[in-house]
Amino acid sequence: MPAPTTSSHPLLGIGLMLAAMAILPFLDVVAKFLGQQNMPIVEIVWARLFFGMLITLPVAWKYGGPRGLLPDPFWMHTWRGIFLCGATFFFFWALKFLPIADTLAIFFVQPLIVTLLSPLVLGEKVGIRRWIAVLVGFVGTLVIIRPGFQEFNPGMLMALAAGTSLAIYMLLTRKMSGRAHPMVTTFHTNVAGSVLMSVAVIFFWQAPTLEQWGLFLLLGLIATAGHSLIVKAYDHAEASLLAPFAYAEMIMAVVAGWYFFGDFPDRWTFLGVGILISCALYISYRERVRRLPASVTGEHS
Repeated sequence: MPAPTTSSHPLLGIGLMLAAMAILPFLDVVAKFLGQQNMPIVEIVWARLFFGMLITLPVAWKYGGPRGLLPDPFWMHTWRGIFLCGATFFFFWALKFLPIADTLAIFFVQPLIVTLLSPLVLGEKVGIRRWIAVLVGFVGTLVIIRPGFQEFNPGMLMALAAGTSLAIYMLLTRKMSGRAHPMVTTFHTNVAGSVLMSVAVIFFWQAPTLEQWGLFLLLGLIATAGHSLIVKAYDHAEASLLAPFAYAEMIMAVVAGWYFFGDFPDRWTFLGVGILISCALYISYRERVRRLPASVTGEHS
């Protein structure tokens, strides 16, 4: 099934993206609450994927019909499910050690890793300017982590692992783009992740309370609502236009972390985030320039 065509309503697309970024940090809030209640991380990840699968099932049926419920190609969706499970697991695990904003700040390494790995996974050419941006971006990550200048926190490694896992997930997603409606693809990933985590959770299962079942459902609702808004945003505006607005998530992450847990990032974290975002925006700009005809840009990335 071909992907839906994109209409040109950039302001609507930007508004939808900002709405998604305002919602998604609350996924981290719920996960952190559950982690503080000593709920196993594997079980929290299972709940996010399982309830996400149930909620997206009607949408997948609407756009894909009965055949749309079966992942195709199966192996690709399986690998996407594995790396999405990894990204979610490591991110939720990092939340046990770090504030939400700090975890997200390190997680922002993801666009840089996508650029770093795209020649290997997608065969894309990356110019010297984008390589320099990647290197500077990693300096921004070091500013946030500050190895040797602050006490080692295992959450930092977990956040890096989460960003790396999501980067690979995004590369696989890009490799599959255009095969099906985005929400059908999202459902397939949730299915693959749910199957994997349903096996793993057997060994860690802890009977949830009624309140925790409600929080499990809330995980699925927030994740589905946020990602649905992102899908809708891409229906109305180009990815290169929307990319910078994804970093608005950091604003709500700071607010949510301060309101619910009394956490507030230090100045070094803000500096590192500024470097990371600047580099990611430059990479996004170079990506857009690269796709324009040479006669228009007069340069090569």
